[in-house]
Amino acid sequence: MTRVEIEGAGFNTRVDGPDGAPWIVLSNSLGTNLSMWDGQIDLLTRKYRVLRYDHRGHGQTDVPLVPLTWDRLIADVVGLMDAHGIEMADYMGLSMGLMTGLGLGIHHGDRFNNLVLCDGRADSPPFFKEMWDTRMASINAGGLEAIVDATQAMWLREDWREAHPEHAASMRSMMLATKVEGYLACCRCLKTLDYLKDAAKVANRTLCITGSNDMGAPPDVVKDIAATIPNARYVEIDGSHHIANVDGREAFNAAIAEFLEIA
Repeated sequence: MTRVEIEGAGFNTRVDGPDGAPWIVLSNSLGTNLSMWDGQIDLLTRKYRVLRYDHRGHGQTDVPLVPLTWDRLIADVVGLMDAHGIEMADYMGLSMGLMTGLGLGIHHGDRFNNLVLCDGRADSPPFFKEMWDTRMASINAGGLEAIVDATQAMWLREDWREAHPEHAASMRSMMLATKVEGYLACCRCLKTLDYLKDAAKVANRTLCITGSNDMGAPPDVVKDIAATIPNARYVEIDGSHHIANVDGREAFNAAIAEFLEIA
């Protein structure tokens, strides 16, 4: 683990993989930390040097001291790359990480080769904003405990949770360890999401992935993102919910291995 200071916050980062290999940056979802990608590291390090980080207010990264914006979240990634001496990289992000990746493709596409965008939206219609208002009200009344069970059901399919109780418990603990102030700051930022109108500006070669049973980012939503990005393809992970890299790990890894040309 390496501590990196960016704009008033200390970021927890981790690097895996061989020196001199091409870089890939991984960005996690709301309510998780960089360990959500553990199931991809053995695969990715066959080809890449992998940079992972915790979002502001998540994992071991500091709570944001100012309101979060998408400009701030994408600037964090660029700042982390600069701090680690990374000029060019591939990128993979899930949920909030997908949204961050869209912003990077729109505004900093020249710093990236391939983008892998997983299980997320590109806009914030009224029902989406209302969902975050409801969730924030629940958290303000009862903390993250008030939403953790419903979130787990959205993240991971039931049969997977029953077959992997220790891993499911670890994911639950990961969410409960998230700083409430950081979670709420990200919720407020999510309400302002408005990248779909500019997604056609993304020139990077892109893979869009979602779980077939993802309630947070349904297949039609992710298909629309893929259809809008000129050089994008779409893959659906059969049976998976929102954290498709976990409950659909084998199919997810196969999809990214093919796209990223990992032998």
